[in-house]
Amino acid sequence: MTSEAFSRPTLDRRTFLGAALAAGVVLVAESTPIAAHAAAGDVSLTGGGISLLASAGGRLAIRDGAGVTRSAGSKFQVKDSVTGIHVSTGGTPTLSALPDGTPAIRMDYTFDAAAGPTAVTGWFSVGTSHAVLEWRVTGADTLVPDGFLFSRAIQAPAAPDDYVPITEWVRDAGGGIPYEDTLCVAHTSTWSASLHGLFLLDRSRQAWTNATWVHAPGVADAGGGWTSRADFFFSETRPSATATIGRGRELGLELTTNRDFNLYESAGEQMELTALVANGGSAASSVDLKLWVRDFDGAQLAATTVTGSVDAAGTWQHTFTLAAPTGGIALAEVVVSSGDDQAFARTNLAVLPAYDYQAGTAGMFGVANYPWLQRPSATALLDLWQRAGIGLVRIAYDGGPGLPPADFDARGMRHNIELQPSLEATDTEAATWAADKLAVAVAAGAEYFEIGNELNRPFNTGDAAQAYLDKALRPVFDRRAATGDTVKLMNNGLAGMDKPWVENFIAAGGWDLIDAFAYHPGRGNFTPDYIPPGDDWTTDGDGTYWNFYGGLRQLKALMAEHGEKEIWLTEAYAPTKPNSWWHDTYRHAAENVLLTLALAKAEGIRGVCWYQFHDGVLGMPQIADPDNVEYHYGLMNRDLSPKPSLLAYATAARTLDQATFRDWLTFADPQTFGLWFDTPDGPAVILWNRADGYLLNTAGPRTDWHFPAPEMWTDPWPTKTPLAVAATTAVRQVNAIGQVTQIPVTNGSATLTLDGAPRIYYGLLPHSDSAGHHSLPAPA
Repeated sequence: MTSEAFSRPTLDRRTFLGAALAAGVVLVAESTPIAAHAAAGDVSLTGGGISLLASAGGRLAIRDGAGVTRSAGSKFQVKDSVTGIHVSTGGTPTLSALPDGTPAIRMDYTFDAAAGPTAVTGWFSVGTSHAVLEWRVTGADTLVPDGFLFSRAIQAPAAPDDYVPITEWVRDAGGGIPYEDTLCVAHTSTWSASLHGLFLLDRSRQAWTNATWVHAPGVADAGGGWTSRADFFFSETRPSATATIGRGRELGLELTTNRDFNLYESAGEQMELTALVANGGSAASSVDLKLWVRDFDGAQLAATTVTGSVDAAGTWQHTFTLAAPTGGIALAEVVVSSGDDQAFARTNLAVLPAYDYQAGTAGMFGVANYPWLQRPSATALLDLWQRAGIGLVRIAYDGGPGLPPADFDARGMRHNIELQPSLEATDTEAATWAADKLAVAVAAGAEYFEIGNELNRPFNTGDAAQAYLDKALRPVFDRRAATGDTVKLMNNGLAGMDKPWVENFIAAGGWDLIDAFAYHPGRGNFTPDYIPPGDDWTTDGDGTYWNFYGGLRQLKALMAEHGEKEIWLTEAYAPTKPNSWWHDTYRHAAENVLLTLALAKAEGIRGVCWYQFHDGVLGMPQIADPDNVEYHYGLMNRDLSPKPSLLAYATAARTLDQATFRDWLTFADPQTFGLWFDTPDGPAVILWNRADGYLLNTAGPRTDWHFPAPEMWTDPWPTKTPLAVAATTAVRQVNAIGQVTQIPVTNGSATLTLDGAPRIYYGLLPHSDSAGHHSLPAPA
């Protein structure tokens, strides 16, 4: 028996209540005493429904209640920033105990001499269908705790393993909208319809986990060194409920629906919203389950409360039946409460009918990255892409992330490629890279090869233009000339419309080397049509450099002087970081998606690739990360439900699918703006008014980043400007998310109400005068 350091979590009623409360997620196994055995070099521990067997060489097997091995591993891996990766070479198990007397297996791992002072000791214990696995690591200060991994191989699984983040919803203490945060991560396994298991860790990257290794980052210990921990559970319920019960959280809640992506075809269709409640407490609880649902206009679509009972360490679920809203989107919140304890969750439900897009290869609507999150399946995801109007993907190649080009070819979807060079390469290395990557682009069948991504740092200085030409673009251009390949070349997609970089690029001869010009029009809390005054646009975190239309007009002016090129916006944005004044609210994002795409169409942009489709970060999909701006760029939420932005993208794609831009409309009111498109359905006019200015989220002080964002149904535009126009037929108004309103026409006149939100109007006939000005005629 020993008392070496063995970390235990701090206990409180909303986190861990101890391993003894893990029984509820298990395969109906009663809590039993732990049996320990050691013989002939093997050490075993047995609890209810689970056993561990440790053997010489470092082997650790996790066995089910029938003694069948379900997971087996034998190694631990560390990373040192100086000496690199080190993998254990063996291990010796002994029967020991934790400081509280709980029987435990101690495993002393061995490493070769290259690992230096690295020492790893494993401590393994069991409860009821629950194993606690901890590795205590000491060594040089150069060890990288984020690089720790343990080995395991799932034995005879019935389905591929999965990676499932476990989240909770949080109400912002500073005010504004709630948001999700990550509690832990589950690596799940399935052996049969009735036998499931999972490794639960506070943090773990999917990209660093495979069939052999699980990423298990270490946490610094007060006395020095680090500890990696994983909990293993045999479970009968969903990972979220397993985490709630296994970690002793008193209440947990997860929402699901009866449709992929919570999307329905038509208004009135039956929507089923299922709430799964988990009780991690030690006693049965009576719970109230309260639902409310509001649509984009704030109308309450549902409000009800039901009561249920949840067994100790058990689950209970209830399904609410709703009618799909008449167009648009609805936000549902469910709150579960028992006494002083409460949990809540939100999700969106929306109506998005099918649509027959016709633009084909002439379309400009794309997505900026490969489909790295293929949930619930690659087929379902591509179905949704095409339903929303996405006709091309920026990056696709065999062996790359996401889907292979053949999958897009089968659906008639176009695809390009972007690959990143190094500006520090030698000339020989640059030539080799160019030859290799041009071959990849050609083999992928890419229409365009975007040579690099955002290599214009430091922004707005032009400093990096010459190195980019020498080390990236010219080597590829020369290689293409030598091979005779026909793939078109783009410059690296610039971060922002970097005028000094472009001027230096042109001066150095780069303009003649590209077939298309690519950049990323990043945007802060400015409407997409904002053109900052002057040319001295600052590039700091809240600088005017990060605007959409001003940069585009700068580029068009340069092209008027130096020659026209196709323009590609290979990353366009409307990020929705919650309660941040620099980023879009959910409502503003929808409006800004529509206006961004409409302006792009009006300016003749060849392709707009939206960044990105899902909230999340590559390598850690669906990990809720509220403070990471990069996480919040999606058209879809983390839980795969749609943001209003998705409907806005689809609205733009459907409106502009076969549209031809005619011109800007002018009005007596200089704050009223309009775009005139011809479409198969007649003229489509997009109108808005800037009486409330071009800056967003301006209420309150600017002492820090926080802005208490309103709910999506809150109208952010106080000034309503009437516009009377001539009309002889019905006038149809379509807002950013596709909701349709009929505007009354009386005696040849219709009155439109304009504000800062762009809206589409059908049934209006723009007039052109002899001077080439275009407007909407006033009523007679």
